[in-house]
Amino acid sequence: MNKTWKKIAAVAMAATMTVGFGAFSVFAEEEAAPEKVTVNVAYMPDYASLNGLISAIELGYFEDENIDVQLTEFSDGPTIIQAMESGSIDVGYIGQGAHKLCINGKADIFALAHVSNGDAVIGSKEKGTDTIEGLKGKTIAYSSGTSSEDILKKTLDKGGLTMDDITAMDMDATNIVTAMLSGSVDACATWVPNSLKILQELGDDGVKLTDNKTFIDQTVSLASWIAMPKYAEENRDVLVRFARALYKGFDYRADHNNDDEVCGWIADKIKLDKQTLLDQVNVADWTTSDFVRNNMDDIKGYYELQQKAFVDSGDCEETPVDNYVLFDVMEEACKE
Repeated sequence: MNKTWKKIAAVAMAATMTVGFGAFSVFAEEEAAPEKVTVNVAYMPDYASLNGLISAIELGYFEDENIDVQLTEFSDGPTIIQAMESGSIDVGYIGQGAHKLCINGKADIFALAHVSNGDAVIGSKEKGTDTIEGLKGKTIAYSSGTSSEDILKKTLDKGGLTMDDITAMDMDATNIVTAMLSGSVDACATWVPNSLKILQELGDDGVKLTDNKTFIDQTVSLASWIAMPKYAEENRDVLVRFARALYKGFDYRADHNNDDEVCGWIADKIKLDKQTLLDQVNVADWTTSDFVRNNMDDIKGYYELQQKAFVDSGDCEETPVDNYVLFDVMEEACKE
């Protein structure tokens, strides 16, 4: 029985139950439906950003919460935060690099999306960048303020280098792919799906120098859902409802029997080959509502470790993670 028919059957059963002088609904003691709201949502055109979101949309979980979702595509987290500051976006998805802006008070985190291993620094044998040390003096494409910059700096440090030792070319994610494949740069720092595409196209010439797991002893690469502090303060109930629907989408996505369907939905949305999306289903440790319910201490530890890395690199000053991570919203959204 599909979801719609289940609802119809439940209503019919309620209508036939009688107690005393009249009809008695089994829903009489339930709270009234929440107020209808429109939420302007920012996403990135990839599997990591869309898997839970698109599942929640397609399966009607946002409708259950009386939320009308309006989607807008962006290329990176810092740009999403800028749009939030202008008031055009209410909630959005960010990768690792943009979290430093949250630590600095620009936005609040209300849902952990996943622990990522999708970022990579990629070199070329032909260009002599097949080792970290070989990056010295080379031209490297990256995207400032994102997880691309974060992993590039860590990679350089691992080889005893700094940004001053390379020619750093700041560009958006799409241009990084073009620059690397055309040979106009010697190496690059980017994220899935671009990293997968570059390695596939370069073939034997491409070398993945580092990824997130390379630095697991130093930090953890997180993706999160965020809102402006003012919006979060004034619309806490909306964030709980949004996160509840989102985590139901995460739970559906977590069953790999649903991979083909979920990737098909995403492919239709962003006009990308479904197989390219299927190649991305194992690039992160995907969060579920069950994980949030049972591992909140670990989640707090993730954000503390992440902040420490940003503080150590000089990007942020130390602050309690509770100042910008709304753990109470996550917990309420994932209650059984």
